[in-house]
Amino acid sequence: MGAGFASWCISLSVLLALLSAQVGDARVIIRRQGAISRSYNLQQPSSTMDGDSHVLLAHNMDHLGPSMNIFLKIDDIKAGKTISTYLPGKDLSVSPHLLSRQETNSIPFSSAQLPHLLEFFSFSKDSPQAKAMDHTLKQCELAPPKGEIKFCATSLESMLDFARSVFGLDSKLKVLTTTFIDKPTVSFQNYTILSVPEQIPTSRIIACHTLPYPYAVFYCHSQKSETRLFEVSLRGENGDRVQALAACHMDTSQWDLDHVSFRLLNVKPRSTPVCHVFPHGHLVWVPLPA
Repeated sequence: MGAGFASWCISLSVLLALLSAQVGDARVIIRRQGAISRSYNLQQPSSTMDGDSHVLLAHNMDHLGPSMNIFLKIDDIKAGKTISTYLPGKDLSVSPHLLSRQETNSIPFSSAQLPHLLEFFSFSKDSPQAKAMDHTLKQCELAPPKGEIKFCATSLESMLDFARSVFGLDSKLKVLTTTFIDKPTVSFQNYTILSVPEQIPTSRIIACHTLPYPYAVFYCHSQKSETRLFEVSLRGENGDRVQALAACHMDTSQWDLDHVSFRLLNVKPRSTPVCHVFPHGHLVWVPLPA
């Protein structure tokens, strides 16, 4: 992999350091539950959520907006191609923090416990925050689609355990993400692929997507069929530059017939690979070559 790729890979050691730095803050947050709503402005989720997993995607086309424009055909991933993509900037410094497993184990994570959780975090039952929490908990309790495994990680330790269960206990892992080279000025625009996309040598990935919650929760999932992962250098029509990750799911035969990607790409359901760009702040785990 090229030097540019290495510069935007998040190593496991960096993530561990980040967690260590946040644990102290996390204890303050747990003691001052009511401050979470003011600090993080937790919002009710839209029908689209974060876009990748077909568990989370809306099936009603009437609710689709620009945020659904993350899907591509595999033939679109080539140098010189112009794609219309939704890539919003996200200030991670004001996003909910990862807590330690010790912290999260002390807090229920169940829709059955939602009334208690709302009281714990000082949210009213009719608030947008309550609706967001209810949505996240129910998504995490759904069974995974056929051909896929899933897990909602509430700590780095639990995320790492899930990754090891997929790739093997002795696997060496790398965490990747989409990175903005320039501060984004708009969320949705046309981007040109500047160079030949570099395929990352793996046939399986774990994608972890942020979900709205008072502390960081990641919806992690992995398809058992082949997934191709690419590093893609993009330049927006207004000059924004992005080092993006794009995944191509090569077998969509088990996907819901109403999956919005089929309609957006105007393809026959379950007949073709579907690719998508990862939003900023979402994580992709891959095993390092042996």
